[in-house]
Amino acid sequence: MNIPSLSIASLKERVESFSLKSLLLPLFGILAFVLLWQVGASRVHTSLGEFPGPSVVYEQWNSLVAEHHNERVKEDKFYERQEKRIEARQAKDPSYEGKLRAYTGKPTFFDQIFTSLYTVLAGFGLASLIAIPLGILIGLNSSVYSALNPIIQVFKPVSPLAWLPLVTMVVSASYVSDDPMFSKSFLTSMFTVTLCCMWPTLINTAVGVAAVEKDLLNVSKVLRLNWMTHVTKIVIPSAIPLMFTGLRLSLGIAWMVLIAAEMLAQNPGLGKFVWDEFQNGSSNSLGRIMVAVLMIGFIGFLLDRAMLTIQRFVSWDKTQVLR
Repeated sequence: MNIPSLSIASLKERVESFSLKSLLLPLFGILAFVLLWQVGASRVHTSLGEFPGPSVVYEQWNSLVAEHHNERVKEDKFYERQEKRIEARQAKDPSYEGKLRAYTGKPTFFDQIFTSLYTVLAGFGLASLIAIPLGILIGLNSSVYSALNPIIQVFKPVSPLAWLPLVTMVVSASYVSDDPMFSKSFLTSMFTVTLCCMWPTLINTAVGVAAVEKDLLNVSKVLRLNWMTHVTKIVIPSAIPLMFTGLRLSLGIAWMVLIAAEMLAQNPGLGKFVWDEFQNGSSNSLGRIMVAVLMIGFIGFLLDRAMLTIQRFVSWDKTQVLR
C-alpha cells in the first residue's frame, strides 16, 4: 500500500529538481555571459574609449529613461501653455477657436522603440495577409505551385538593401498627397519588411497544406465538403504547426530587416537611433548603442514568445508546438 505514495513522492522530487534545474541553468548562463562581457570589454579600446561593460550600459539605460521622462514633462508643459493661451483668448473673445499645435520635440529612445514595433507589426501583418492565402492556394494546386515556384525562388534570397532603394523610389513617386495618412518613411520601411519577410510563411504554409494526411482528405470527400469548408475545417487546422513555424521565422526576419532598413534610409526607429549615436561619436555613444543592441535582441525574443503563445492557443495538437 506504500508503493504508490513512494512513487508520488519520487515524482514530486523529480519535478522539483527539474524546475530548479530549468531555472538555475539559464541564470548560470546569463551570469557567465555578463562576466565574460565585463572581462572582454575592459580589454577592447576604440577611438571613442573603452568598450562598454555591463555597468556602463546600465548607466546609459538610466540616462535614456531620464531623458524620456524629461521629454514627456516638456511635452506636457508645452500643451499646458497652449491651453492657457487659448483659454485667455477665449475669455476675451468667446467666438475664438484655438488649435493645439503638435509637439515637435526630439524622439526619445522609447519613442523610437514604439515606432519600430508599430512598423514591423504593420509590415509583418501585410506579409501574412499575402503569404497565408497564397501558400494555401499553392499547397492545394500543383499547377499554381509550378507556375509560382520560380518567382519565389528568385525573390526569396533578395537582400533588404536591394529592395530599399526601389521601394523608396516607388513610394516617393506614387504616394503624393497634401494631407497624407502615413509618412513616406513609414511606408518605405513597412513595404521593405513585407517584401523580405513573407517567404518563410508562404513556403511553410504551402508545405503544411500539401502534407495534410490522406485520411483527412478522404473524410472530406466522404462528407462532400465544399471547397471553403474543406479549407477551413480540414486544411488549415492540419497546416497550423508548419504555418506558425513560417510565421515565427518571418517575424524574426521582419525585425532584423527593419533595423537594417531604418539605418540605411535614416527612417525613424531603433535603427536610426543606433546610426545617430554612431555618427554622434560622443563618449556615451558606445554605451547607448549597446543598450539598443540588447533592446533589439530582447524585443525579438518577446515577439517570438508572443507568436509561440498564439500558436499554442490556436493549435489543436499541442505536441507539435515547438519551443
